[in-house]
Amino acid sequence: MNLPATRPVVLIAEELAPSALAVLGDDFDVRHVDGTDRPALLAALADADAVLIRSATQIDAEAIEAATRLTVVARAGVGLDNVDVPAATAKGVMVVNAPTSNIVSAAEQAVTLLLAVARHTVPAASALRGGEWKRSKYTGVEIFDKTVGVVGLGRIGVLFAQRMAAFGVKLIAYDPYLQPARAAQLGVRLVTLDELLAEADFISIHLPKTKETVGLIGAKELARTKKGVRIVNAARGGLIDEQALADALASGHVGGAGLDVFVKEPCTDSPLFAFENVVAVPHLGASTVEAQDKAGLAVAKSVKLALEGEFVPDAVNVQAGGVVHEDIRPLLPLAEKLGKVFTAVAAGTPASVIVEVRGEVSEHDVSVLQLAASKGLFTDVVAEQVTYVNAPLLAKERGVEITLATHGDSPEYPNLLTLRGILADGRTLTVSGTRTAGPREVEKLTELDGFDLDVPAEGHVLFFRYADRPGVVGTIGGILGVAGVNIAGMQVARIEAGGEALMALAVDSPVQPELLERSAEVIGASRASAVALTDN
Repeated sequence: MNLPATRPVVLIAEELAPSALAVLGDDFDVRHVDGTDRPALLAALADADAVLIRSATQIDAEAIEAATRLTVVARAGVGLDNVDVPAATAKGVMVVNAPTSNIVSAAEQAVTLLLAVARHTVPAASALRGGEWKRSKYTGVEIFDKTVGVVGLGRIGVLFAQRMAAFGVKLIAYDPYLQPARAAQLGVRLVTLDELLAEADFISIHLPKTKETVGLIGAKELARTKKGVRIVNAARGGLIDEQALADALASGHVGGAGLDVFVKEPCTDSPLFAFENVVAVPHLGASTVEAQDKAGLAVAKSVKLALEGEFVPDAVNVQAGGVVHEDIRPLLPLAEKLGKVFTAVAAGTPASVIVEVRGEVSEHDVSVLQLAASKGLFTDVVAEQVTYVNAPLLAKERGVEITLATHGDSPEYPNLLTLRGILADGRTLTVSGTRTAGPREVEKLTELDGFDLDVPAEGHVLFFRYADRPGVVGTIGGILGVAGVNIAGMQVARIEAGGEALMALAVDSPVQPELLERSAEVIGASRASAVALTDN
């Protein structure tokens, strides 16, 4: 797909790996701004088509409102605490992140903190640099044969557990969403949170930050733990009540803590920093060369796809997420074009539409085709930008029910897409299309409202419904010729001679509404419509 003549503006608000910038290449106008400088950020966002951030830049509702051209927000990392995803969704702005980029680094960081806390590594090293040799003061504990409690067995929690298993520990875990059979495969015993708190010698937290998980480990929970327990949090700040943890450390009930994250970041002043048995570092979980490269590369590729109008499987606010099969991806533009044709011919939004997918591709997950068709249905209807993100929201707001149906059989074509809808006045309308195989793959319209067609789904297309009779084709050609509109191709379809006919014309330039209306009036057309099926 060709990019517009004016290169899209990609705003880099925080430092990214050079490899990520290389992905963008010369196709985009890459600009830089300090994302923590709020006035500068808001000003720079005004011209931005995409913004790439890490954890320090806040892309909230105000920022999204300031970015009138914004298509995608990309967070080079896992969390999205600093992005207002609902506000972005309402504006049709795609939000992407790199969900697997730092999972190895984060798991290794949790292991690092646990080991450092167990052996007093940091204070011992600091004392030695200060000229003190204090071996007895910094006597630690072995990890072998201890019970390690893992709070959250997601991807990072699993990697952490696998690494800890090598130390010969007993692994228990709390995760209400994990099946016991899966935990057993990992060599982990599932327990309740209360059981984990009571049994564990070491606790490592690996949860996302949600309304349910904020403050999950507070004063009451800490009181249930073993005396001398050591706790690690390399997930998200706020999962542990920091003041409650400080109190438990002061009382000696908690034997040590390893912290990579804090409620407010940057954090340079905390009561937790006063304790020698606390290893506190400035959110280094993803701070490895490998993780930064992976995160930057992943989101740069997603930004490139988004700005080229392609489907982005990593978008967190797109309903049909996940990997799109290679046989389905080429059909996305066709589905969108069918949606545009449907709306143009219907002269408005339908009450309901069924997106039918027939043929070989139906054996795969084709839900993304429903999403693409929805995008096409509203592109020429609403003033705001329509994307894969907000198309379902627009349908819901307008009371349009869009469903999906799949059929393995397709007698005429290997694959066939059909939009079959009911209009507000009770009429029905169908539009079908396919993508031909071979050396030159072509998207074409194969049917419209019962009339068989063979029209390329590209450029500008006009449709006229009228009573079949001689001279109509010449009349339309003359009208368009006088107006300077060149006809690239034309087809007349009819069900029977002398009945109703459908004329489809591919033209080289847009046709103004006044010209379309006048043409329809001259030939006595019952309906006339125009649609732009351009590739950009």
